[in-house]
Amino acid sequence: MNQCPAHPFVHWCKFIGLSSIGFLMFFIPINVYGVKSIPIDHIVLWIKHGMGKYAGFYALVMVIAGTFLPICNGSWLQKPGEKYFLGLKCLGLLLTVFALFETGPALLQEPDLLPFLLNKLVIPVSLIVPVGSVFLMLLVSYGLLESTGVILHRIMMPIWRTPGRSAIDAVASFVGSYSTALLITNRLYINGLYSARQAAIIATGFSTVSATTMIAIAKTLNLMEIWNLYFWTTLAVTFVVTAITARIPPLSTLNDLQRFNAEEKNKPFNKQLLKTALEQGLQAAANAPRLTENLLQNLKDGMVMTITIIPTIMSIGTIGLLTAKYTPVFDWVGYLFYPVIWIWGIDNGMELAKASATGLTEIFLPAMLMQDANLSARLAAGIVCVSPILFFSASIPCILATNIPLTVRQLMMIWFIRTALTLALAIPISLILAN
Repeated sequence: MNQCPAHPFVHWCKFIGLSSIGFLMFFIPINVYGVKSIPIDHIVLWIKHGMGKYAGFYALVMVIAGTFLPICNGSWLQKPGEKYFLGLKCLGLLLTVFALFETGPALLQEPDLLPFLLNKLVIPVSLIVPVGSVFLMLLVSYGLLESTGVILHRIMMPIWRTPGRSAIDAVASFVGSYSTALLITNRLYINGLYSARQAAIIATGFSTVSATTMIAIAKTLNLMEIWNLYFWTTLAVTFVVTAITARIPPLSTLNDLQRFNAEEKNKPFNKQLLKTALEQGLQAAANAPRLTENLLQNLKDGMVMTITIIPTIMSIGTIGLLTAKYTPVFDWVGYLFYPVIWIWGIDNGMELAKASATGLTEIFLPAMLMQDANLSARLAAGIVCVSPILFFSASIPCILATNIPLTVRQLMMIWFIRTALTLALAIPISLILAN
């Protein structure tokens, strides 16, 4: 027997109701027992408190799963560079065992190394990403994403030199996953709807970490009390930096020819803007999977993402912290950023320069190194964790695995330019907002 089509009122309820709940969960702080934060954070704290000492064992299970997943599915033999990442994941597993059972070299048991990584990063991330992914579906599956894309359509080409459809990629990254956004970008590039330059701008300018990862960064830096300020400032700085990098080398020198005119695919956008946004949102709500099916799929995706990233967070995080603590490598790179920081006279300036340099290896390192700084420096560090976009523990290998014609040298140049521009924008903004 055929299922009766849902009444339009149901689509409105999905579009307005479920999207509003998603927005509430991520962007409306509430006060619970004297702690003011967004509902997602309160849920994660409640789960972590309920787990007690078993939270560490939960994280260990997730690290084990992440280490053996590429072996079980054979991806370590198929994907470029995955063998090296498998080695890093195995190292991450060993280090997690050391941290949990307080064994191994005494050097690693110092409070700012393995104990810090496990308790302040690996455990929170292993909880935040799966929990966040469940509620993330309310933001991305029931029309809000499509409506936002329509509204942003007319400003994409003039400001960011990319077609209107790239608005979907941009929003998908911030509320979803950079890996998902890169898949979308790569597919449209292969199909000829993006030029090489447009695909590169999107991959290096929009495909940043998700809101759930930003929550973990904000928690590390004690910024949850100003979460909305942090989130929207970071989003603004990221997109301003992208507008600049799109106009300068190496991105401006890439081929800008398309096999097809992407804008020809967007004829519905010629209608009245808000009307079209509503139509697209309602259509997405009507076509969305059933709520339970969607919930389970997003939970699965969140768990896979979690087990994929936390072993390398542990290994690359440890390598980065040891390098920052016992070698001058990041000091040398930090000196290149220091003139941008010195101009503004921000406190903890040299520490911020050094922390910014560590972001090339792992996005959480600047947050870990700056957690004890003053508010303006912490806020700037939080923005620097996100806005440069490129880091070797995840995003750079993902980009290199696509068909987008970017080399490691070009990606490192783009990272350096984005980091310098981010600091130039983030520091004065942080000084104003912190006062």
